Amino acid sequence: MLGSRRSYAVFGLVTALSLAATACSSSGASGTGSSTPHSGGHLTFALASDPICVDPQQQGNNDAIYPARQLVDSLTDQDPKTGKIVPWLARSWEVSKDATTFTFHLRGGATFSDGTPVDARAVKDNFDGIVRLGAKSVLGASYLAGYRGTTVVDKNTARVTFKAPNAQFLQATSTFTLGLLARSTTRLPATKRCTDHIVGSGPFTLVDYTPNKSVEERRRAGYSWGSSLWRKKGPAYLERISFKVVPESGVRTGSLQSGQADAIGGVAPQDEDGLKAAGFTLLSRANPGVPFALTANTARPLTRDARVRRAIQLGVNRKEVVDTVLSRRYKPATSSLASTTTAYKNLGDRLAYAPDRARKLLEEAGWKPGPGGIRVKDGRKLSLKVVWATNFGPNQTALELIQQQLKKIGVQITLKSTSIGDYVQVRQKGDYDYAWGNTTRVDPDILRTSFSSKGLNLSRLHDSALDAVLDKQSATADAARRAEYAARAQALVLEKGYQVPVFELTTVVGVSGKVHDLDFEASSRLQFHDTWLS
Repeated sequence: MLGSRRSYAVFGLVTALSLAATACSSSGASGTGSSTPHSGGHLTFALASDPICVDPQQQGNNDAIYPARQLVDSLTDQDPKTGKIVPWLARSWEVSKDATTFTFHLRGGATFSDGTPVDARAVKDNFDGIVRLGAKSVLGASYLAGYRGTTVVDKNTARVTFKAPNAQFLQATSTFTLGLLARSTTRLPATKRCTDHIVGSGPFTLVDYTPNKSVEERRRAGYSWGSSLWRKKGPAYLERISFKVVPESGVRTGSLQSGQADAIGGVAPQDEDGLKAAGFTLLSRANPGVPFALTANTARPLTRDARVRRAIQLGVNRKEVVDTVLSRRYKPATSSLASTTTAYKNLGDRLAYAPDRARKLLEEAGWKPGPGGIRVKDGRKLSLKVVWATNFGPNQTALELIQQQLKKIGVQITLKSTSIGDYVQVRQKGDYDYAWGNTTRVDPDILRTSFSSKGLNLSRLHDSALDAVLDKQSATADAARRAEYAARAQALVLEKGYQVPVFELTTVVGVSGKVHDLDFEASSRLQFHDTWLS
């Protein structure tokens, strides 16, 4: 059975409905004019932050993914318009009725850039290796939860099995995290894979990565096994791509205006109108997954109380954050999943700004008004520590506004910034009350990654009811039933105050008129194979 048909049966209905609204203004192909696509050219793309690690199996932030995605192919791809899973390295596949066994039939002839074949043994090496990475591959560990192993049936047939049903896995095979790397890479220690030694089968190869400066990539000659979604067959148009690290938003904007960069990521909301007025194109697409939110560390004394967590939820004015800090391209969060995620459920009524109700909950929890307007209980201030990463420009301004909003209900917030490279480690140590961030993924199983006590459990949760619902959505192959479980999981996360959703991330990219066909994939990351310069 062709994989695309099977995937549609499992995921198609809910995915298609939820992704129908993902396109934003100016999304899709980029560039102006009507000249004919041609090969050649050197594109410079300005990143908002240092990638830190260009290994796609270890990283999950946009500025690492942009260069890493170009180096690897995946078993499948996902249509960003319909959500349908389609062939890439795998020409077809079968999924067992209980979603525990996935058999992939690989296309012949694909090779890694060191000349070794992309075969069933390579699939096994990669999945076994991602499991060994453990916490260094936060997303990979979730996608392969319950992994029993991969059997090499024959040279081009790999059978992946799980100990329990794992309905999300087929969609996971379309992600960069499960992109395939050569054995010369997978056999290396994780630390040696961050700055070099990345050997993939993708349309570009890594030439050099200089931390805090640039990632240099070159087109791979002879490449002919791209995604079935790509318009161009064979090698990419672009000869070279330079990803330059330019942390200051104003400098990035200036580099686009001066022609030093052909495209820039992380366009600051305050720069959007100016770029449009100057004739530049803005590409934007709402990110699916977990919206930007405060996620509670339930092991801490103050955030262990559900009344405190719920009060924080009610004390945040999401609309004010979007209207003040962001732009019309962004939306206030209305659930524990972004609205472009498969099986999203609108729970906006539970997130309405209600400071009076928040104050009442804190009173019930024993927190009384104290000096400077900050509540106290048993001689202790209601002071909460929030950790956040500096990977998204508006983070600090948004958090400072939330800090002011929560002070109005008597809650003191202290902010502690960290680099995106240290963020997971900081969360693992647990010295915080709330963590600020988001995670992008089309599949609702991202909730299990974030809130299951059976995974990395960075929130220190021990909620058997939530675990049961998260497990059911992962184990159910039927799209409609799976959507019901996902909706219940979203509600439980909010009811118990584990998460304070604030706004949905939108990826905004600025491009010059010479850039054409710069495309978003389903997870709102960029794919450069079809891109060309006039």
